[in-house]
Amino acid sequence: MFDFLLYKENAPLIFTQATFWGFFAVVILCYQFIYKNISVRNFYLMVISMYFYYLTGGYFFTLLVFSTLIDYYIGKWIYNTENQRKRDFLVATSVFINLAVLAFFKYAYFFTDSVNALLGTSLTVTNYLAVWTNAVAFTDFDINTIVLPVGISFYTFQTISYSVDIYRRQLKPVHSISDFAFFVSFFPQLVAGPIVRASDFVPQIYQPYKVNEIEYGKSIYLILAGLTKKIFISDYISVNFVDRVFSEPLKYSGFENLMAVYGYAIQIYCDFSGYTDIAIGLALLMGFRLNINFNSPYKAQNITDFWRRWHISLSTWLRDYLYISLGGNRKGKFRTYLNLFITMLLGGLWHGAHIRFLIWGALHGIALALHKAYMEAFPQQTSSLGGKIINGVLTFHFVCFCWIFFRAADMTIIGDMLSQISTNFGFEYIPDNLVAYANVFSVMLVGYIIHLLPSDYKNGLSETFVKLPDLTKAIMIVGLMLLLYQVKTSELQPFIYFQF
Repeated sequence: MFDFLLYKENAPLIFTQATFWGFFAVVILCYQFIYKNISVRNFYLMVISMYFYYLTGGYFFTLLVFSTLIDYYIGKWIYNTENQRKRDFLVATSVFINLAVLAFFKYAYFFTDSVNALLGTSLTVTNYLAVWTNAVAFTDFDINTIVLPVGISFYTFQTISYSVDIYRRQLKPVHSISDFAFFVSFFPQLVAGPIVRASDFVPQIYQPYKVNEIEYGKSIYLILAGLTKKIFISDYISVNFVDRVFSEPLKYSGFENLMAVYGYAIQIYCDFSGYTDIAIGLALLMGFRLNINFNSPYKAQNITDFWRRWHISLSTWLRDYLYISLGGNRKGKFRTYLNLFITMLLGGLWHGAHIRFLIWGALHGIALALHKAYMEAFPQQTSSLGGKIINGVLTFHFVCFCWIFFRAADMTIIGDMLSQISTNFGFEYIPDNLVAYANVFSVMLVGYIIHLLPSDYKNGLSETFVKLPDLTKAIMIVGLMLLLYQVKTSELQPFIYFQF
């Protein structure tokens, strides 16, 4: 009778599903009656967020609880001791436990396969969480398969930031474990970011609800924009073109392969930035402000500028908690370049245990180091409009080249794609390709045009929407929902960053 309240493996709760919006409608309706009482509000949202994670990730819910308990108490112990050796030990323990759990679920196969290949052994992996769950709850989960828990990479970095910020005396501990659980599990950004810093979010936990009319309208606009990016652009391009080419590149000409790379570039941007737009909008409706995660990254003039604009919450996290911890730029030029390389290499590994992610990270690390060296050698640089266009085009194509390693299933696919693009471009088939893929290429073009619009113009659209009468907004919302329903693919298309 109440099966709809239980986790279903093939029907996770995600933003593009009607079930999520039914869930959120109930959440926000109840929220109206309790939001003025800060303690009750925080406890309510903690319970809702934990339940949301259960509906999204199933029994991995226990991992989220484990991380919450560990870092809450370690954070208290760090704050309450002045002994530097104890503080060092405690923060190291927090980092080690969090990364160990992440490594087990994300890199167990990678490490096991590497050891087997190196030593000729036949080691296998065992899902100990499944073993314990079966023993306690009498379930029958497969203990020989390790599935990556949804959102583990994101909430792991959040809990680490909490311990480190307290260690650095930049933050005081939360008042209660339920408040900390709320910070860790806040459902709009839980499973795919943006990565929320403790120092940014924890102070908001104790502030009263305050959302003005402009912010309310902006939150609705962000949600609509995010859904449009995801469903109308990202999913359409993915299902109708990009996925097909990346699965069997030798069946397509070099031109089609190149267009699939361009398609993936706008697909992953619309997918990931669409998710974060929705997350920021949902959070704002409930009175919480999340930081911007994307800022027109394909307008970047160089690779450093790109990483100031792309997945900002991750790039700044890596800078503040990894790059600076490695020594940053404080230990000479060579160490600075090496630290940049190591940071991006580990950033690539964060995305997955595969050589292609390491190559992707290494390419970006080398590019960042070279750009930093160039800027130190030639510090006073000004570019004409033509120069800026050339810089932007070169940066964009370097990023697209790196996306091939990020998207392809394996190194064979990467080799096939590069071979097709360089040796079998198929110039003579381009007119036919343009006709055959007219709809897909048109959607890609729309995506890039919207992306490249001046920021003032896009901000103006947001402000115009906010000023519209409520009835007009309602009509637009209904119309857009009907349109998105018409173009929505029949198969579930999870957000790309769910897999990380």
